[in-house]
Amino acid sequence: MSVAPDPEVVAGLDAWRGLPVGQQPAWPDQAALAQVTDRLAALPPLVFAGEADALRAQLAAASRGEAFLLQGGDCAETFAEATADNIRNKIKTILQMAVVLTYGASLPVIKMGRMAGQYAKPRSSGTETRDGVTLPAFRGDIINGFDFTPEARTPDPQRLLEAYHTSASTLNLIRAFTTGGFASLLRVHEWNRGFTTNPAYKRYEEIAAEIDRAIRFMAACGADFDALRTVDFYSSHEGLLLDYERPLTRIDSRTGLPYDCSAHFVWIGERTRELTGAHIDYFSRVQNPIGVKLGPTSTGDDAIALIDKLNPTGEAGRLTFVTRMGAGKIRDHLPQLVEKVTADGRPVTWVCDPMHGNGITSANGYKTRRFSDVMDEVAGFFEVHRALGTVPGGLHIELTGDDVTEVLGGSEEIDDERLTERYETLVDPRLNHQQSLELAFQVVELLRAS
Repeated sequence: MSVAPDPEVVAGLDAWRGLPVGQQPAWPDQAALAQVTDRLAALPPLVFAGEADALRAQLAAASRGEAFLLQGGDCAETFAEATADNIRNKIKTILQMAVVLTYGASLPVIKMGRMAGQYAKPRSSGTETRDGVTLPAFRGDIINGFDFTPEARTPDPQRLLEAYHTSASTLNLIRAFTTGGFASLLRVHEWNRGFTTNPAYKRYEEIAAEIDRAIRFMAACGADFDALRTVDFYSSHEGLLLDYERPLTRIDSRTGLPYDCSAHFVWIGERTRELTGAHIDYFSRVQNPIGVKLGPTSTGDDAIALIDKLNPTGEAGRLTFVTRMGAGKIRDHLPQLVEKVTADGRPVTWVCDPMHGNGITSANGYKTRRFSDVMDEVAGFFEVHRALGTVPGGLHIELTGDDVTEVLGGSEEIDDERLTERYETLVDPRLNHQQSLELAFQVVELLRAS
């Protein structure tokens, strides 16, 4: 039996239009935008309310230390890279990491991709100038093109439709891979065994051997490996472009409540979390689990105010705080946030983003990060929660399944010169396949120490 939506609830979904809204493009043709958003509103949802509810329950478990979130994917997806091979390789990398973390934490790992919607990016400036020519900044494929030409950089609302259709095809392939045997525990474990045969990764061979013994033990006990052939895999992206999120919001027929059906999980970035702004208002009104990025300038009072706005009743699994402090700041800045939120009593899930606070420029001019800094921030995240007796709930990683050279260091010892070999990102540098697995094995060591 369908539940009729409350007209006031539906009307409230457009309250954001009267509020300050940051990081939005200047669409040159409002009539064309309206035509596109009307079309988006008529298209089928990309995800379903029941799936978002299931994820919320799993994130609630993570807040209690009964599960662990692994969220990974591109800094900014592109339409051109939404190929079967690229999607498969990202899923493969996340699944490989998840097997290692599951064993290390002795907990279920929630698998979530920054995939099927991560097409918009916030920018520090609305314009870019080269050789005396100023054009709109590149804001991601959902808005404009990367090429530095007036044609490419003009925001085009037709790109919203392309983002929808590319997301739909990506989700279709994700579901095929994660339910068709590709994600089988036995297969994924075989991939990881191959990883540790590389001499650079011999230090992780012992953990891989332990996992191997555990799987053989399960098989000897008659474990139903058919039941381990499929996994739940959730989609997420930054809920930045409200002209995309609003038309993809649907009213759930079971409850009469609104869900943003562009993804299972959406987060609000550091640049758009103003308490009186449009993003906070809009996402306070949908039922999805919501994340908020918190940087080193965040205070305990900021965190409580965000809880008041986004989860006033304290529903477990509703709100995730994704901290992005930087390796040199996390041990100083995170404790006061965690202490204040813990004293408040309403549950949140704490997740570490060790990527965004650790950007540097290499000697030869590449925007990059050091793998050692990424790992140090993760270590600091675990240390703070261990000291306070609170729960480190997960990791939020920018990664690719390919052998790019964008992040310095790791056992592969990528240096400034090697950055030039396969530096492919259009925005921020990502861990490559090998670095991602190395991170997972090192996190196992942290989990065991906590």
